[in-house]
Amino acid sequence: MEFSTLLLIILTAGIFLYYFVLSKLSHFERLKIPHVRPVPYLGNLAPFIFRRVSLMDNLRDIYNLFPDAKYFGFYEFMRPVYVIRDPDMINTIAIKNFDNFCDHNNFVNEEIEPMASRNLFGLRGDHWREMRKLLSPSFTASKMKMMFELICQCAENFTNFLVIESGNTGKTYEMKDIVSRYANDVIATCAFGISVDSFKHPKNEFFLLGKTLNVGGWQSFIFFMHRNFPKVAKFFGLRMFSTRIDNFFKEVVTSTVKARDEQGIIRPDMIQLMMETRDKNHGPVFDINEMTAQAFTFFLGGFDSVATVMCFAAHEIAVNRDVQNKLRKEVDDVLKETNGKPTYEAINGMKYMDAVVNEVLRLYPLSAFLDRLCVKEFELPPATSDGEPVTVKPGDSIWFPSYAIQRDSKYYSQSEKFDPDRFLNSEMDNSVYIPFGIGPRICIGNRFALMEIKIMLLYLLRRCDVEADVKTKNPMVLNKKTFIMNAEDGFWLKVRTRKSAASFAK
Repeated sequence: MEFSTLLLIILTAGIFLYYFVLSKLSHFERLKIPHVRPVPYLGNLAPFIFRRVSLMDNLRDIYNLFPDAKYFGFYEFMRPVYVIRDPDMINTIAIKNFDNFCDHNNFVNEEIEPMASRNLFGLRGDHWREMRKLLSPSFTASKMKMMFELICQCAENFTNFLVIESGNTGKTYEMKDIVSRYANDVIATCAFGISVDSFKHPKNEFFLLGKTLNVGGWQSFIFFMHRNFPKVAKFFGLRMFSTRIDNFFKEVVTSTVKARDEQGIIRPDMIQLMMETRDKNHGPVFDINEMTAQAFTFFLGGFDSVATVMCFAAHEIAVNRDVQNKLRKEVDDVLKETNGKPTYEAINGMKYMDAVVNEVLRLYPLSAFLDRLCVKEFELPPATSDGEPVTVKPGDSIWFPSYAIQRDSKYYSQSEKFDPDRFLNSEMDNSVYIPFGIGPRICIGNRFALMEIKIMLLYLLRRCDVEADVKTKNPMVLNKKTFIMNAEDGFWLKVRTRKSAASFAK
């Protein structure tokens, strides 16, 4: 082939590719929807991709550019996304018209990772509805109460470790490592019925595998590849989770089910509920692979995600001593009322504890956005007063920018300030407070997560003081490498044993 012919082919292909990309990135311009001009191929993610800002602040910066718009356009690489910033419209989409937007974009390829792809978050349509219906009884108040003592024992191990190690002089910890051990033990005992003490045995396989699930730069890359370039991800066989993880959890679930069948063991947990449904003639078929997938989902959500929230909570009570003192007083009062043995009802009745946790989740929702996938055509009203209605079609993506909304000064005065009192004197507005999601797709384990967080804080303040260290970053700086909320360079805090504590708190 002559050089001139080859050059012509390359130029033609380049021009074709240029106009293809241009057509993809002119979607919102054609519809006259407010948006920021995207970077070819990278869309509006360029600041995050080049690690100039966190994903949370990347989306929030654009959110703040259009204060008068009901929604705006955002390009996730070359995929156009409708970002809804109006609370009433979020309710309309997520609740009133849920059937039009009932699915999520999955982040796992079902052919490459058949087990992980069955996670409850990624399931769609009737399969999701059946699984959600089956698993919901695992998280009722009665089930939470049954698991309360198990979680308290994990918290006792947690504080015993800190008291012995830190003493009166104190010790500086990267809190994510310590708190993750507690979270690991809670999930192991409540989901799998396995007693694990990660403080005495930090090299147990549950904990070591859990640490590999921490979403870093590489997993963030795979996450976005599966969402935006699924064929490329499939071609290269990119996995979110290793085969070692698949095999470990399948073996654990298989052996647990076998032991319970043979010995007649019954526990109030997720595995038990799926075992009881195996032989019924209606609903989904629960083979070991399906049971493993849902148990793994529970572990995935409960290990890293809840541990991260608890670390943000520890950080805020460390740098806000007035909050810590006020919360500790409530803790001591509850311990006095319960003779040093806190109950499920007593912790749920702690109003200031509730306010502190709510404020942590307001400032630090784990994700920058909640996503929905359109499954039925739907007409959105005009984005602006001079705009026109827009028809959203099946396959189109919708985002609710939870992080930006929960830090919007329109809804929260002094929105950057950590102020639990804001949740004491007024009712929570669920239209602008969505850390666990909204509508039928709200996180199924939110009640469990809240109980786990509150128990940890009670036991921590019962016996320890938490202080800022020279390594502590205040104000908090968010990690720019991951798509999930995290702290840059870790959560460094000093912990010391309380010098004076009432006898009931020892």
